[in-house]
Parts: sequence; C-alpha cells; structure tokens
Amino acid sequence: MWSKIHGSVLAFAAIAALGGPAMSAPNSAGNCRVLHGEKLPADAGSADAVCSAVHRAITARAPHVRYSAEVRVLSKSALSATLVANGRPLPEQQFAVMDRNLNVRSIERFAAAMADEVAKAAKVD
Repeated sequence: MWSKIHGSVLAFAAIAALGGPAMSAPNSAGNCRVLHGEKLPADAGSADAVCSAVHRAITARAPHVRYSAEVRVLSKSALSATLVANGRPLPEQQFAVMDRNLNVRSIERFAAAMADEVAKAAKVD
C-alpha cells in the first residue's frame, strides 16, 4: 500500500516539476514562459505574475485561441515576447518604459498589447 502512495506522490512531483517556476497556471488553451525573470524589478511582480497577466489578457480578448508566449525580460525597463497563436508564429512584441522601471501596470499594458495581437491573428484564421 505504502509503495502505491509513494509512487503516486513521486509521479505527481515529477509532473509538477515539468512546468517549472515560470509557467502560468495550468490552462489547456495557453502556455507562458518567462526568461530572465530575475531581472524584473520588485514593483513588476514575479515571472508567475507576468504569465498570469498574459493569461488574463489573452483569455479576455481571445478566449478560444490556443497560444504560447515566451516573454524575455531584457532589463528593468524592457520586455520582448514571441507569440504563437493557433500554431502560427506572430511578430515579436517589444515593450519598454522610458521614464521608470517596469511595474504591475506596465506589465498589464504589455499583456493587453499581446492579447490584441493574438485576437487579430484569430480573426484571420
């Protein structure tokens, strides 16, 4: 009996580890990953917070579109992202704040811009 429980716990831990710390919450329609999240200023939140903002924005604008997003933190004031919507790569998205560091509000604006691009691509399909 103990070996069955232990095996189940190990299997669950292995599956959870595959997602990694910078992945969004499980979602069948979308996948998000943040590279260099350690460069985010404290006011911007964590890599998970970035993926949550991306997920909220995209599901609000294009709820049935399958997407993947890879967000790269270039500096404390700049981000870029590659997006794939319904299997089709979209142009690279770039975002920078000129007068201060990134914060939660600027991350939300970037996520909204990404969602707009995904929604546009979905209308073309």
